[in-house]
Amino acid sequence: MSNTALIHEILSQILMAARRIERRSTSIQTPDDFLNSEEGVDKLDGICMMLIAIGESLKNLDKITAGALLQKYPEIDWKGAKGARDIISHHYFDLNADAVFGICRKHIPALILTIEKMIQHIDNGSA
Repeated sequence: MSNTALIHEILSQILMAARRIERRSTSIQTPDDFLNSEEGVDKLDGICMMLIAIGESLKNLDKITAGALLQKYPEIDWKGAKGARDIISHHYFDLNADAVFGICRKHIPALILTIEKMIQHIDNGSA
């Protein structure tokens, strides 16, 4: 697999994970909705798993591209996205539902748009 194909595959996986987060969080209206029912906790678990996957994939992209790709898209706090993975992975039982809710509402829509743009640039040969 060429570097371009691998980068495209990783971006596609990130996009899929971000869309899952968006779908899973649709019915969550407040951070407490994550904690007030088993269904909410299950959604929180699933969203956190996707956030971990996104963070890990972003770290892989940085490694593959020697940090060059993500810096071309400064509209996203890439360091924060990778850091969220670390926090969730290493401090899961201290998770803050407010923070996850904020990520879902404020950052995931922008991430989706940016990843779509990145994929388009790669498909057009302009990345």
